[in-house]
Amino acid sequence: MSILCGCCPLLECVYCLGCARWAYKRCLYTAGHDSQDWGLATPHEFEPVPRFCRYILSVYEEDIRNPVWEPSEGYGINPDWLLLKKTYEDTQGRAPAYVLYLDHDHKDVVVAIRGLNLAKESDYAVLLDNKLGERKFDGGYVHNGLLKAAGWVLDEECEVLRELVVKYPSYTLTFAGHSLGSGVATMLALLVVRRPDRLGNIERKRVRCFAIAPARCMSLNLAVRYADVINSVVLQDDFLPRTATPLEDIFKSLFCLPCLLCIRCMKDTCVPEQKMLKDPRRLYAPGRMYHIVERKPCRLGRFPPVVKTAVPVDGRFEHIVLSCNATSDHAIIWIEREAQRALNLMLEKEKRMEIPEKQRMERQESLAREHNLEYRAALRRAVTLDVPHADSIESEYGTFDKTQEDETEEEEEETESITSKVGESSSASSSSVRQSYKRRRNRGVSWDELIESLFERDESGNLTFQKSDLLR
Repeated sequence: MSILCGCCPLLECVYCLGCARWAYKRCLYTAGHDSQDWGLATPHEFEPVPRFCRYILSVYEEDIRNPVWEPSEGYGINPDWLLLKKTYEDTQGRAPAYVLYLDHDHKDVVVAIRGLNLAKESDYAVLLDNKLGERKFDGGYVHNGLLKAAGWVLDEECEVLRELVVKYPSYTLTFAGHSLGSGVATMLALLVVRRPDRLGNIERKRVRCFAIAPARCMSLNLAVRYADVINSVVLQDDFLPRTATPLEDIFKSLFCLPCLLCIRCMKDTCVPEQKMLKDPRRLYAPGRMYHIVERKPCRLGRFPPVVKTAVPVDGRFEHIVLSCNATSDHAIIWIEREAQRALNLMLEKEKRMEIPEKQRMERQESLAREHNLEYRAALRRAVTLDVPHADSIESEYGTFDKTQEDETEEEEEETESITSKVGESSSASSSSVRQSYKRRRNRGVSWDELIESLFERDESGNLTFQKSDLLR
């Protein structure tokens, strides 16, 4: 009896210390921690974001020629170029409302999809149509309901999109969406890249996706592999890209969302991130990440927004931020406003620097090479961490462009630098990969040849990582 009496206070002390530690870590954790080691975005790569936000906002208008909710800068849409608009009555609840816009000014064919409509049961049905690990796709896992909605949209508009893609060969094809629409847009991009023959064998480099306030809709290996196509934009403390709680559970508990977020916050504090990475069914925010940071810890008010970007493997918005702005930062109106502010600041800074046109063009080419190197580093990081299915490729790996045979040793150093930024392990396996990469680079081997040397084909013809080579 005396032993039990002595143990109870001890257990209470341990429990209180654990709660205090959790509260301390959670209260000090801010959104800036997620992207503190990321690089700054450039005006050239971030320029489309506020424009696509306005395109998405235009979907909410009943008559684009007589807008009611038009932002201060307008929608930037020529009504004569709006090819079609599908409402909920047209989609019969199979997908959110969307528009097809032919943007001649920017040489772009745009499919813009609106976000969740809280008054439509069909939108909830799309979110609820999923179970953990239910739908496999291209060697990974995706959200079943979002994939079905994207498949319906593609079936409906396949003929129109094919005609436009063939008629305007120099135009890009862009899928843009917010919240629920971001998940549908992401799945559309995956379907088109996976089956380019449906749209006249469109090239991968012509397909883009901008997921605004993205839903976690694909496994980690797919999120990294499609980072050259998909771009996700997150405003500060937005809750949706951060919570790994299934979307269906979030909206079942919509009226007690703060309680759900708090419980989720306690769980992700206690579960090691390495353990979470091992679950192949776990879904993540897709593609390359753009994080708009406008508030600082322990400071009041909003500061000039800064945009950070990276292709993270671990640390991909894995922690909920306890903030009163967690839900307001999810609103498309706020995202468009802050994205435009950030872009204006970047353009003003560039204008003050008076960069000559030639150097600006060179910088854009250099940026493309840096992104290419960052994709490679992310791939190797995923393999090093033993991310499930990261070494399984069902088609020719398409995230990276072909390496030029005359690439310099300076680019090799850039690769090593970027690899260290994403936290590449110094284990024997990663060292072996780097040594193999250096040997082949020194004799001018292309990236495709490097992939062939690191991967082998199984009986079904798929590429699998040669793990045996790392044990030598």
